Amino acid sequence: MRRLLGLILALSILAPASPVTTSAAPAAPRLVVMLVVDQMRNDYIDDYGASWAHGLRRLLSEGARFRNAAYPYFNTVTCAGHATIGTGTVPAFHGIILNQWWHREDQRERSCTDDPSAPTIPYGSGQPGGGHSATRLRVPTFAQTLDRAQGDRAHVVTMSMKARSAIMLAGGHADAVTWFENRTFATSAAFSPARVAFVQKFIGASPVERDLGKTWDRLLPLSAYKYTDEGEGEEPTKGWTRAFPHQLGAAGGEASDAFYTHWASSPFADEYLERMAEAAIDAVPLGQGTATDYLGVSFSALDSVGHKFGPRSHEVQDMLARLDVTIGRLLDHLDARVGRGKYVVALSADHGVAVIPEQLKREGIDAGRAIMNAASARAQSALVHTFGPGEYVARMDYTNLFLMPGIFERLTRQGSALEAVMKAIEGTPGVLRVIDSRVLNPNAGTSDPLVRAAALGEFRGRSGDFIVLPRTNWIWVADDGTPAPGDATTHGTGYPYDTRVPLLLLGAGVKPGMYEGAATPADIAPTLARICGVALPTASGRSLDEAIAR
Repeated sequence: MRRLLGLILALSILAPASPVTTSAAPAAPRLVVMLVVDQMRNDYIDDYGASWAHGLRRLLSEGARFRNAAYPYFNTVTCAGHATIGTGTVPAFHGIILNQWWHREDQRERSCTDDPSAPTIPYGSGQPGGGHSATRLRVPTFAQTLDRAQGDRAHVVTMSMKARSAIMLAGGHADAVTWFENRTFATSAAFSPARVAFVQKFIGASPVERDLGKTWDRLLPLSAYKYTDEGEGEEPTKGWTRAFPHQLGAAGGEASDAFYTHWASSPFADEYLERMAEAAIDAVPLGQGTATDYLGVSFSALDSVGHKFGPRSHEVQDMLARLDVTIGRLLDHLDARVGRGKYVVALSADHGVAVIPEQLKREGIDAGRAIMNAASARAQSALVHTFGPGEYVARMDYTNLFLMPGIFERLTRQGSALEAVMKAIEGTPGVLRVIDSRVLNPNAGTSDPLVRAAALGEFRGRSGDFIVLPRTNWIWVADDGTPAPGDATTHGTGYPYDTRVPLLLLGAGVKPGMYEGAATPADIAPTLARICGVALPTASGRSLDEAIAR
């Protein structure tokens, strides 16, 4: 345990921020391209990358790789990670702690992008849910700063399968922010009063339904894949088995909900986003004017696949092999339209993922599923013992346990009762430790790596009253229903399998090479800002000057 905590501490200290000035880059790139691969572990590069020969390979062989990049906080989830990449700072400052969390003011759970004042605008006939915006983001994104620094002349375009991913890469203003929701692509009134013309044209000419009946099979020879195709504990999407191939509905049949779920969990979704990115480059156009433009693409399909099949699956390996080809096509298009050496690319991930617990247990490793409802029930029981009958627990979201209004304040006035509640929660199988939220201060030094990691991942006023940290290789699940609850595996901790992600840079202003120093995804925006000659004063990450060409 001491060795593990030492590793967490090493990964949990943000390097000091470097002042971002306008003097570093002799000529700003014409286009900044931010690529995020949802749920891509850093070790995928070394474990599965031997067969890559296209885009990912080019980033590795021609670009700069920070081999020890890692998030410094707990709560490694999609919205928090994209906000960190987009802004250059961590949840303690940008305010996005989870994908959704309990809101005390109205006693309900809301998503990180929930905004009823910004109605969703669908591009198709589907009916997306409520509105979305970046209203909960507490600092500007690099994309916003880049645009403002150039007198609002920059074009900003982002896209993903997830609203939270596209929005957190863009921020509060953009030419086009696009995501997939309830059978159709969509945007919101926060970004555009109506459908964006080039997006509408692309979707009309390239309907998702063209992939109906396609079969997803391995791209590479079977011998190129590690592990087994039918791993223990895998929970495939309904309608699929644990083994290849996987079909997307029936050719000539109806495009059912199952088809759209399959499509979003396949490499065909990544390929679609890449084609949409090409359309944006051509139509806006991006990187072909006098200002430095911004393109953000978050590839979401690996996350869907990883949750169901786990990091050791043939499906994850094949997603990466195909993504290598897909990113290669995008780089080729950028070369042709913008010009090689006239754009800069950054690639990272919002988080990693844990190995499926059942696979680790078979190897004799302590692993399992920590049940959030069990932790909540233990807290409720201890509070009843202290205060008598009543409802005291409001909600538990991942590591955050929220009490009903006023209960935590009452509890803190009774030190022994507070300790008893924390001890009760710690009795939940899979729980390592419970932290009193009052000790979390991102600006205070601490020798406790767990407290430091928790502090960087929480935001005062939004976080739970207790922060409940699972043991290594234990994953949070909602309940103990039958069959096995939730997905095959998940993420969200401060341990290396969740925090260590790729950090790759390529193109204008980048000095290629392998870099072993400490780095975090919060360093990406400050680095791009320096390359572009833009000040980013809200960043807490540092500019990776060692990889900037002089």
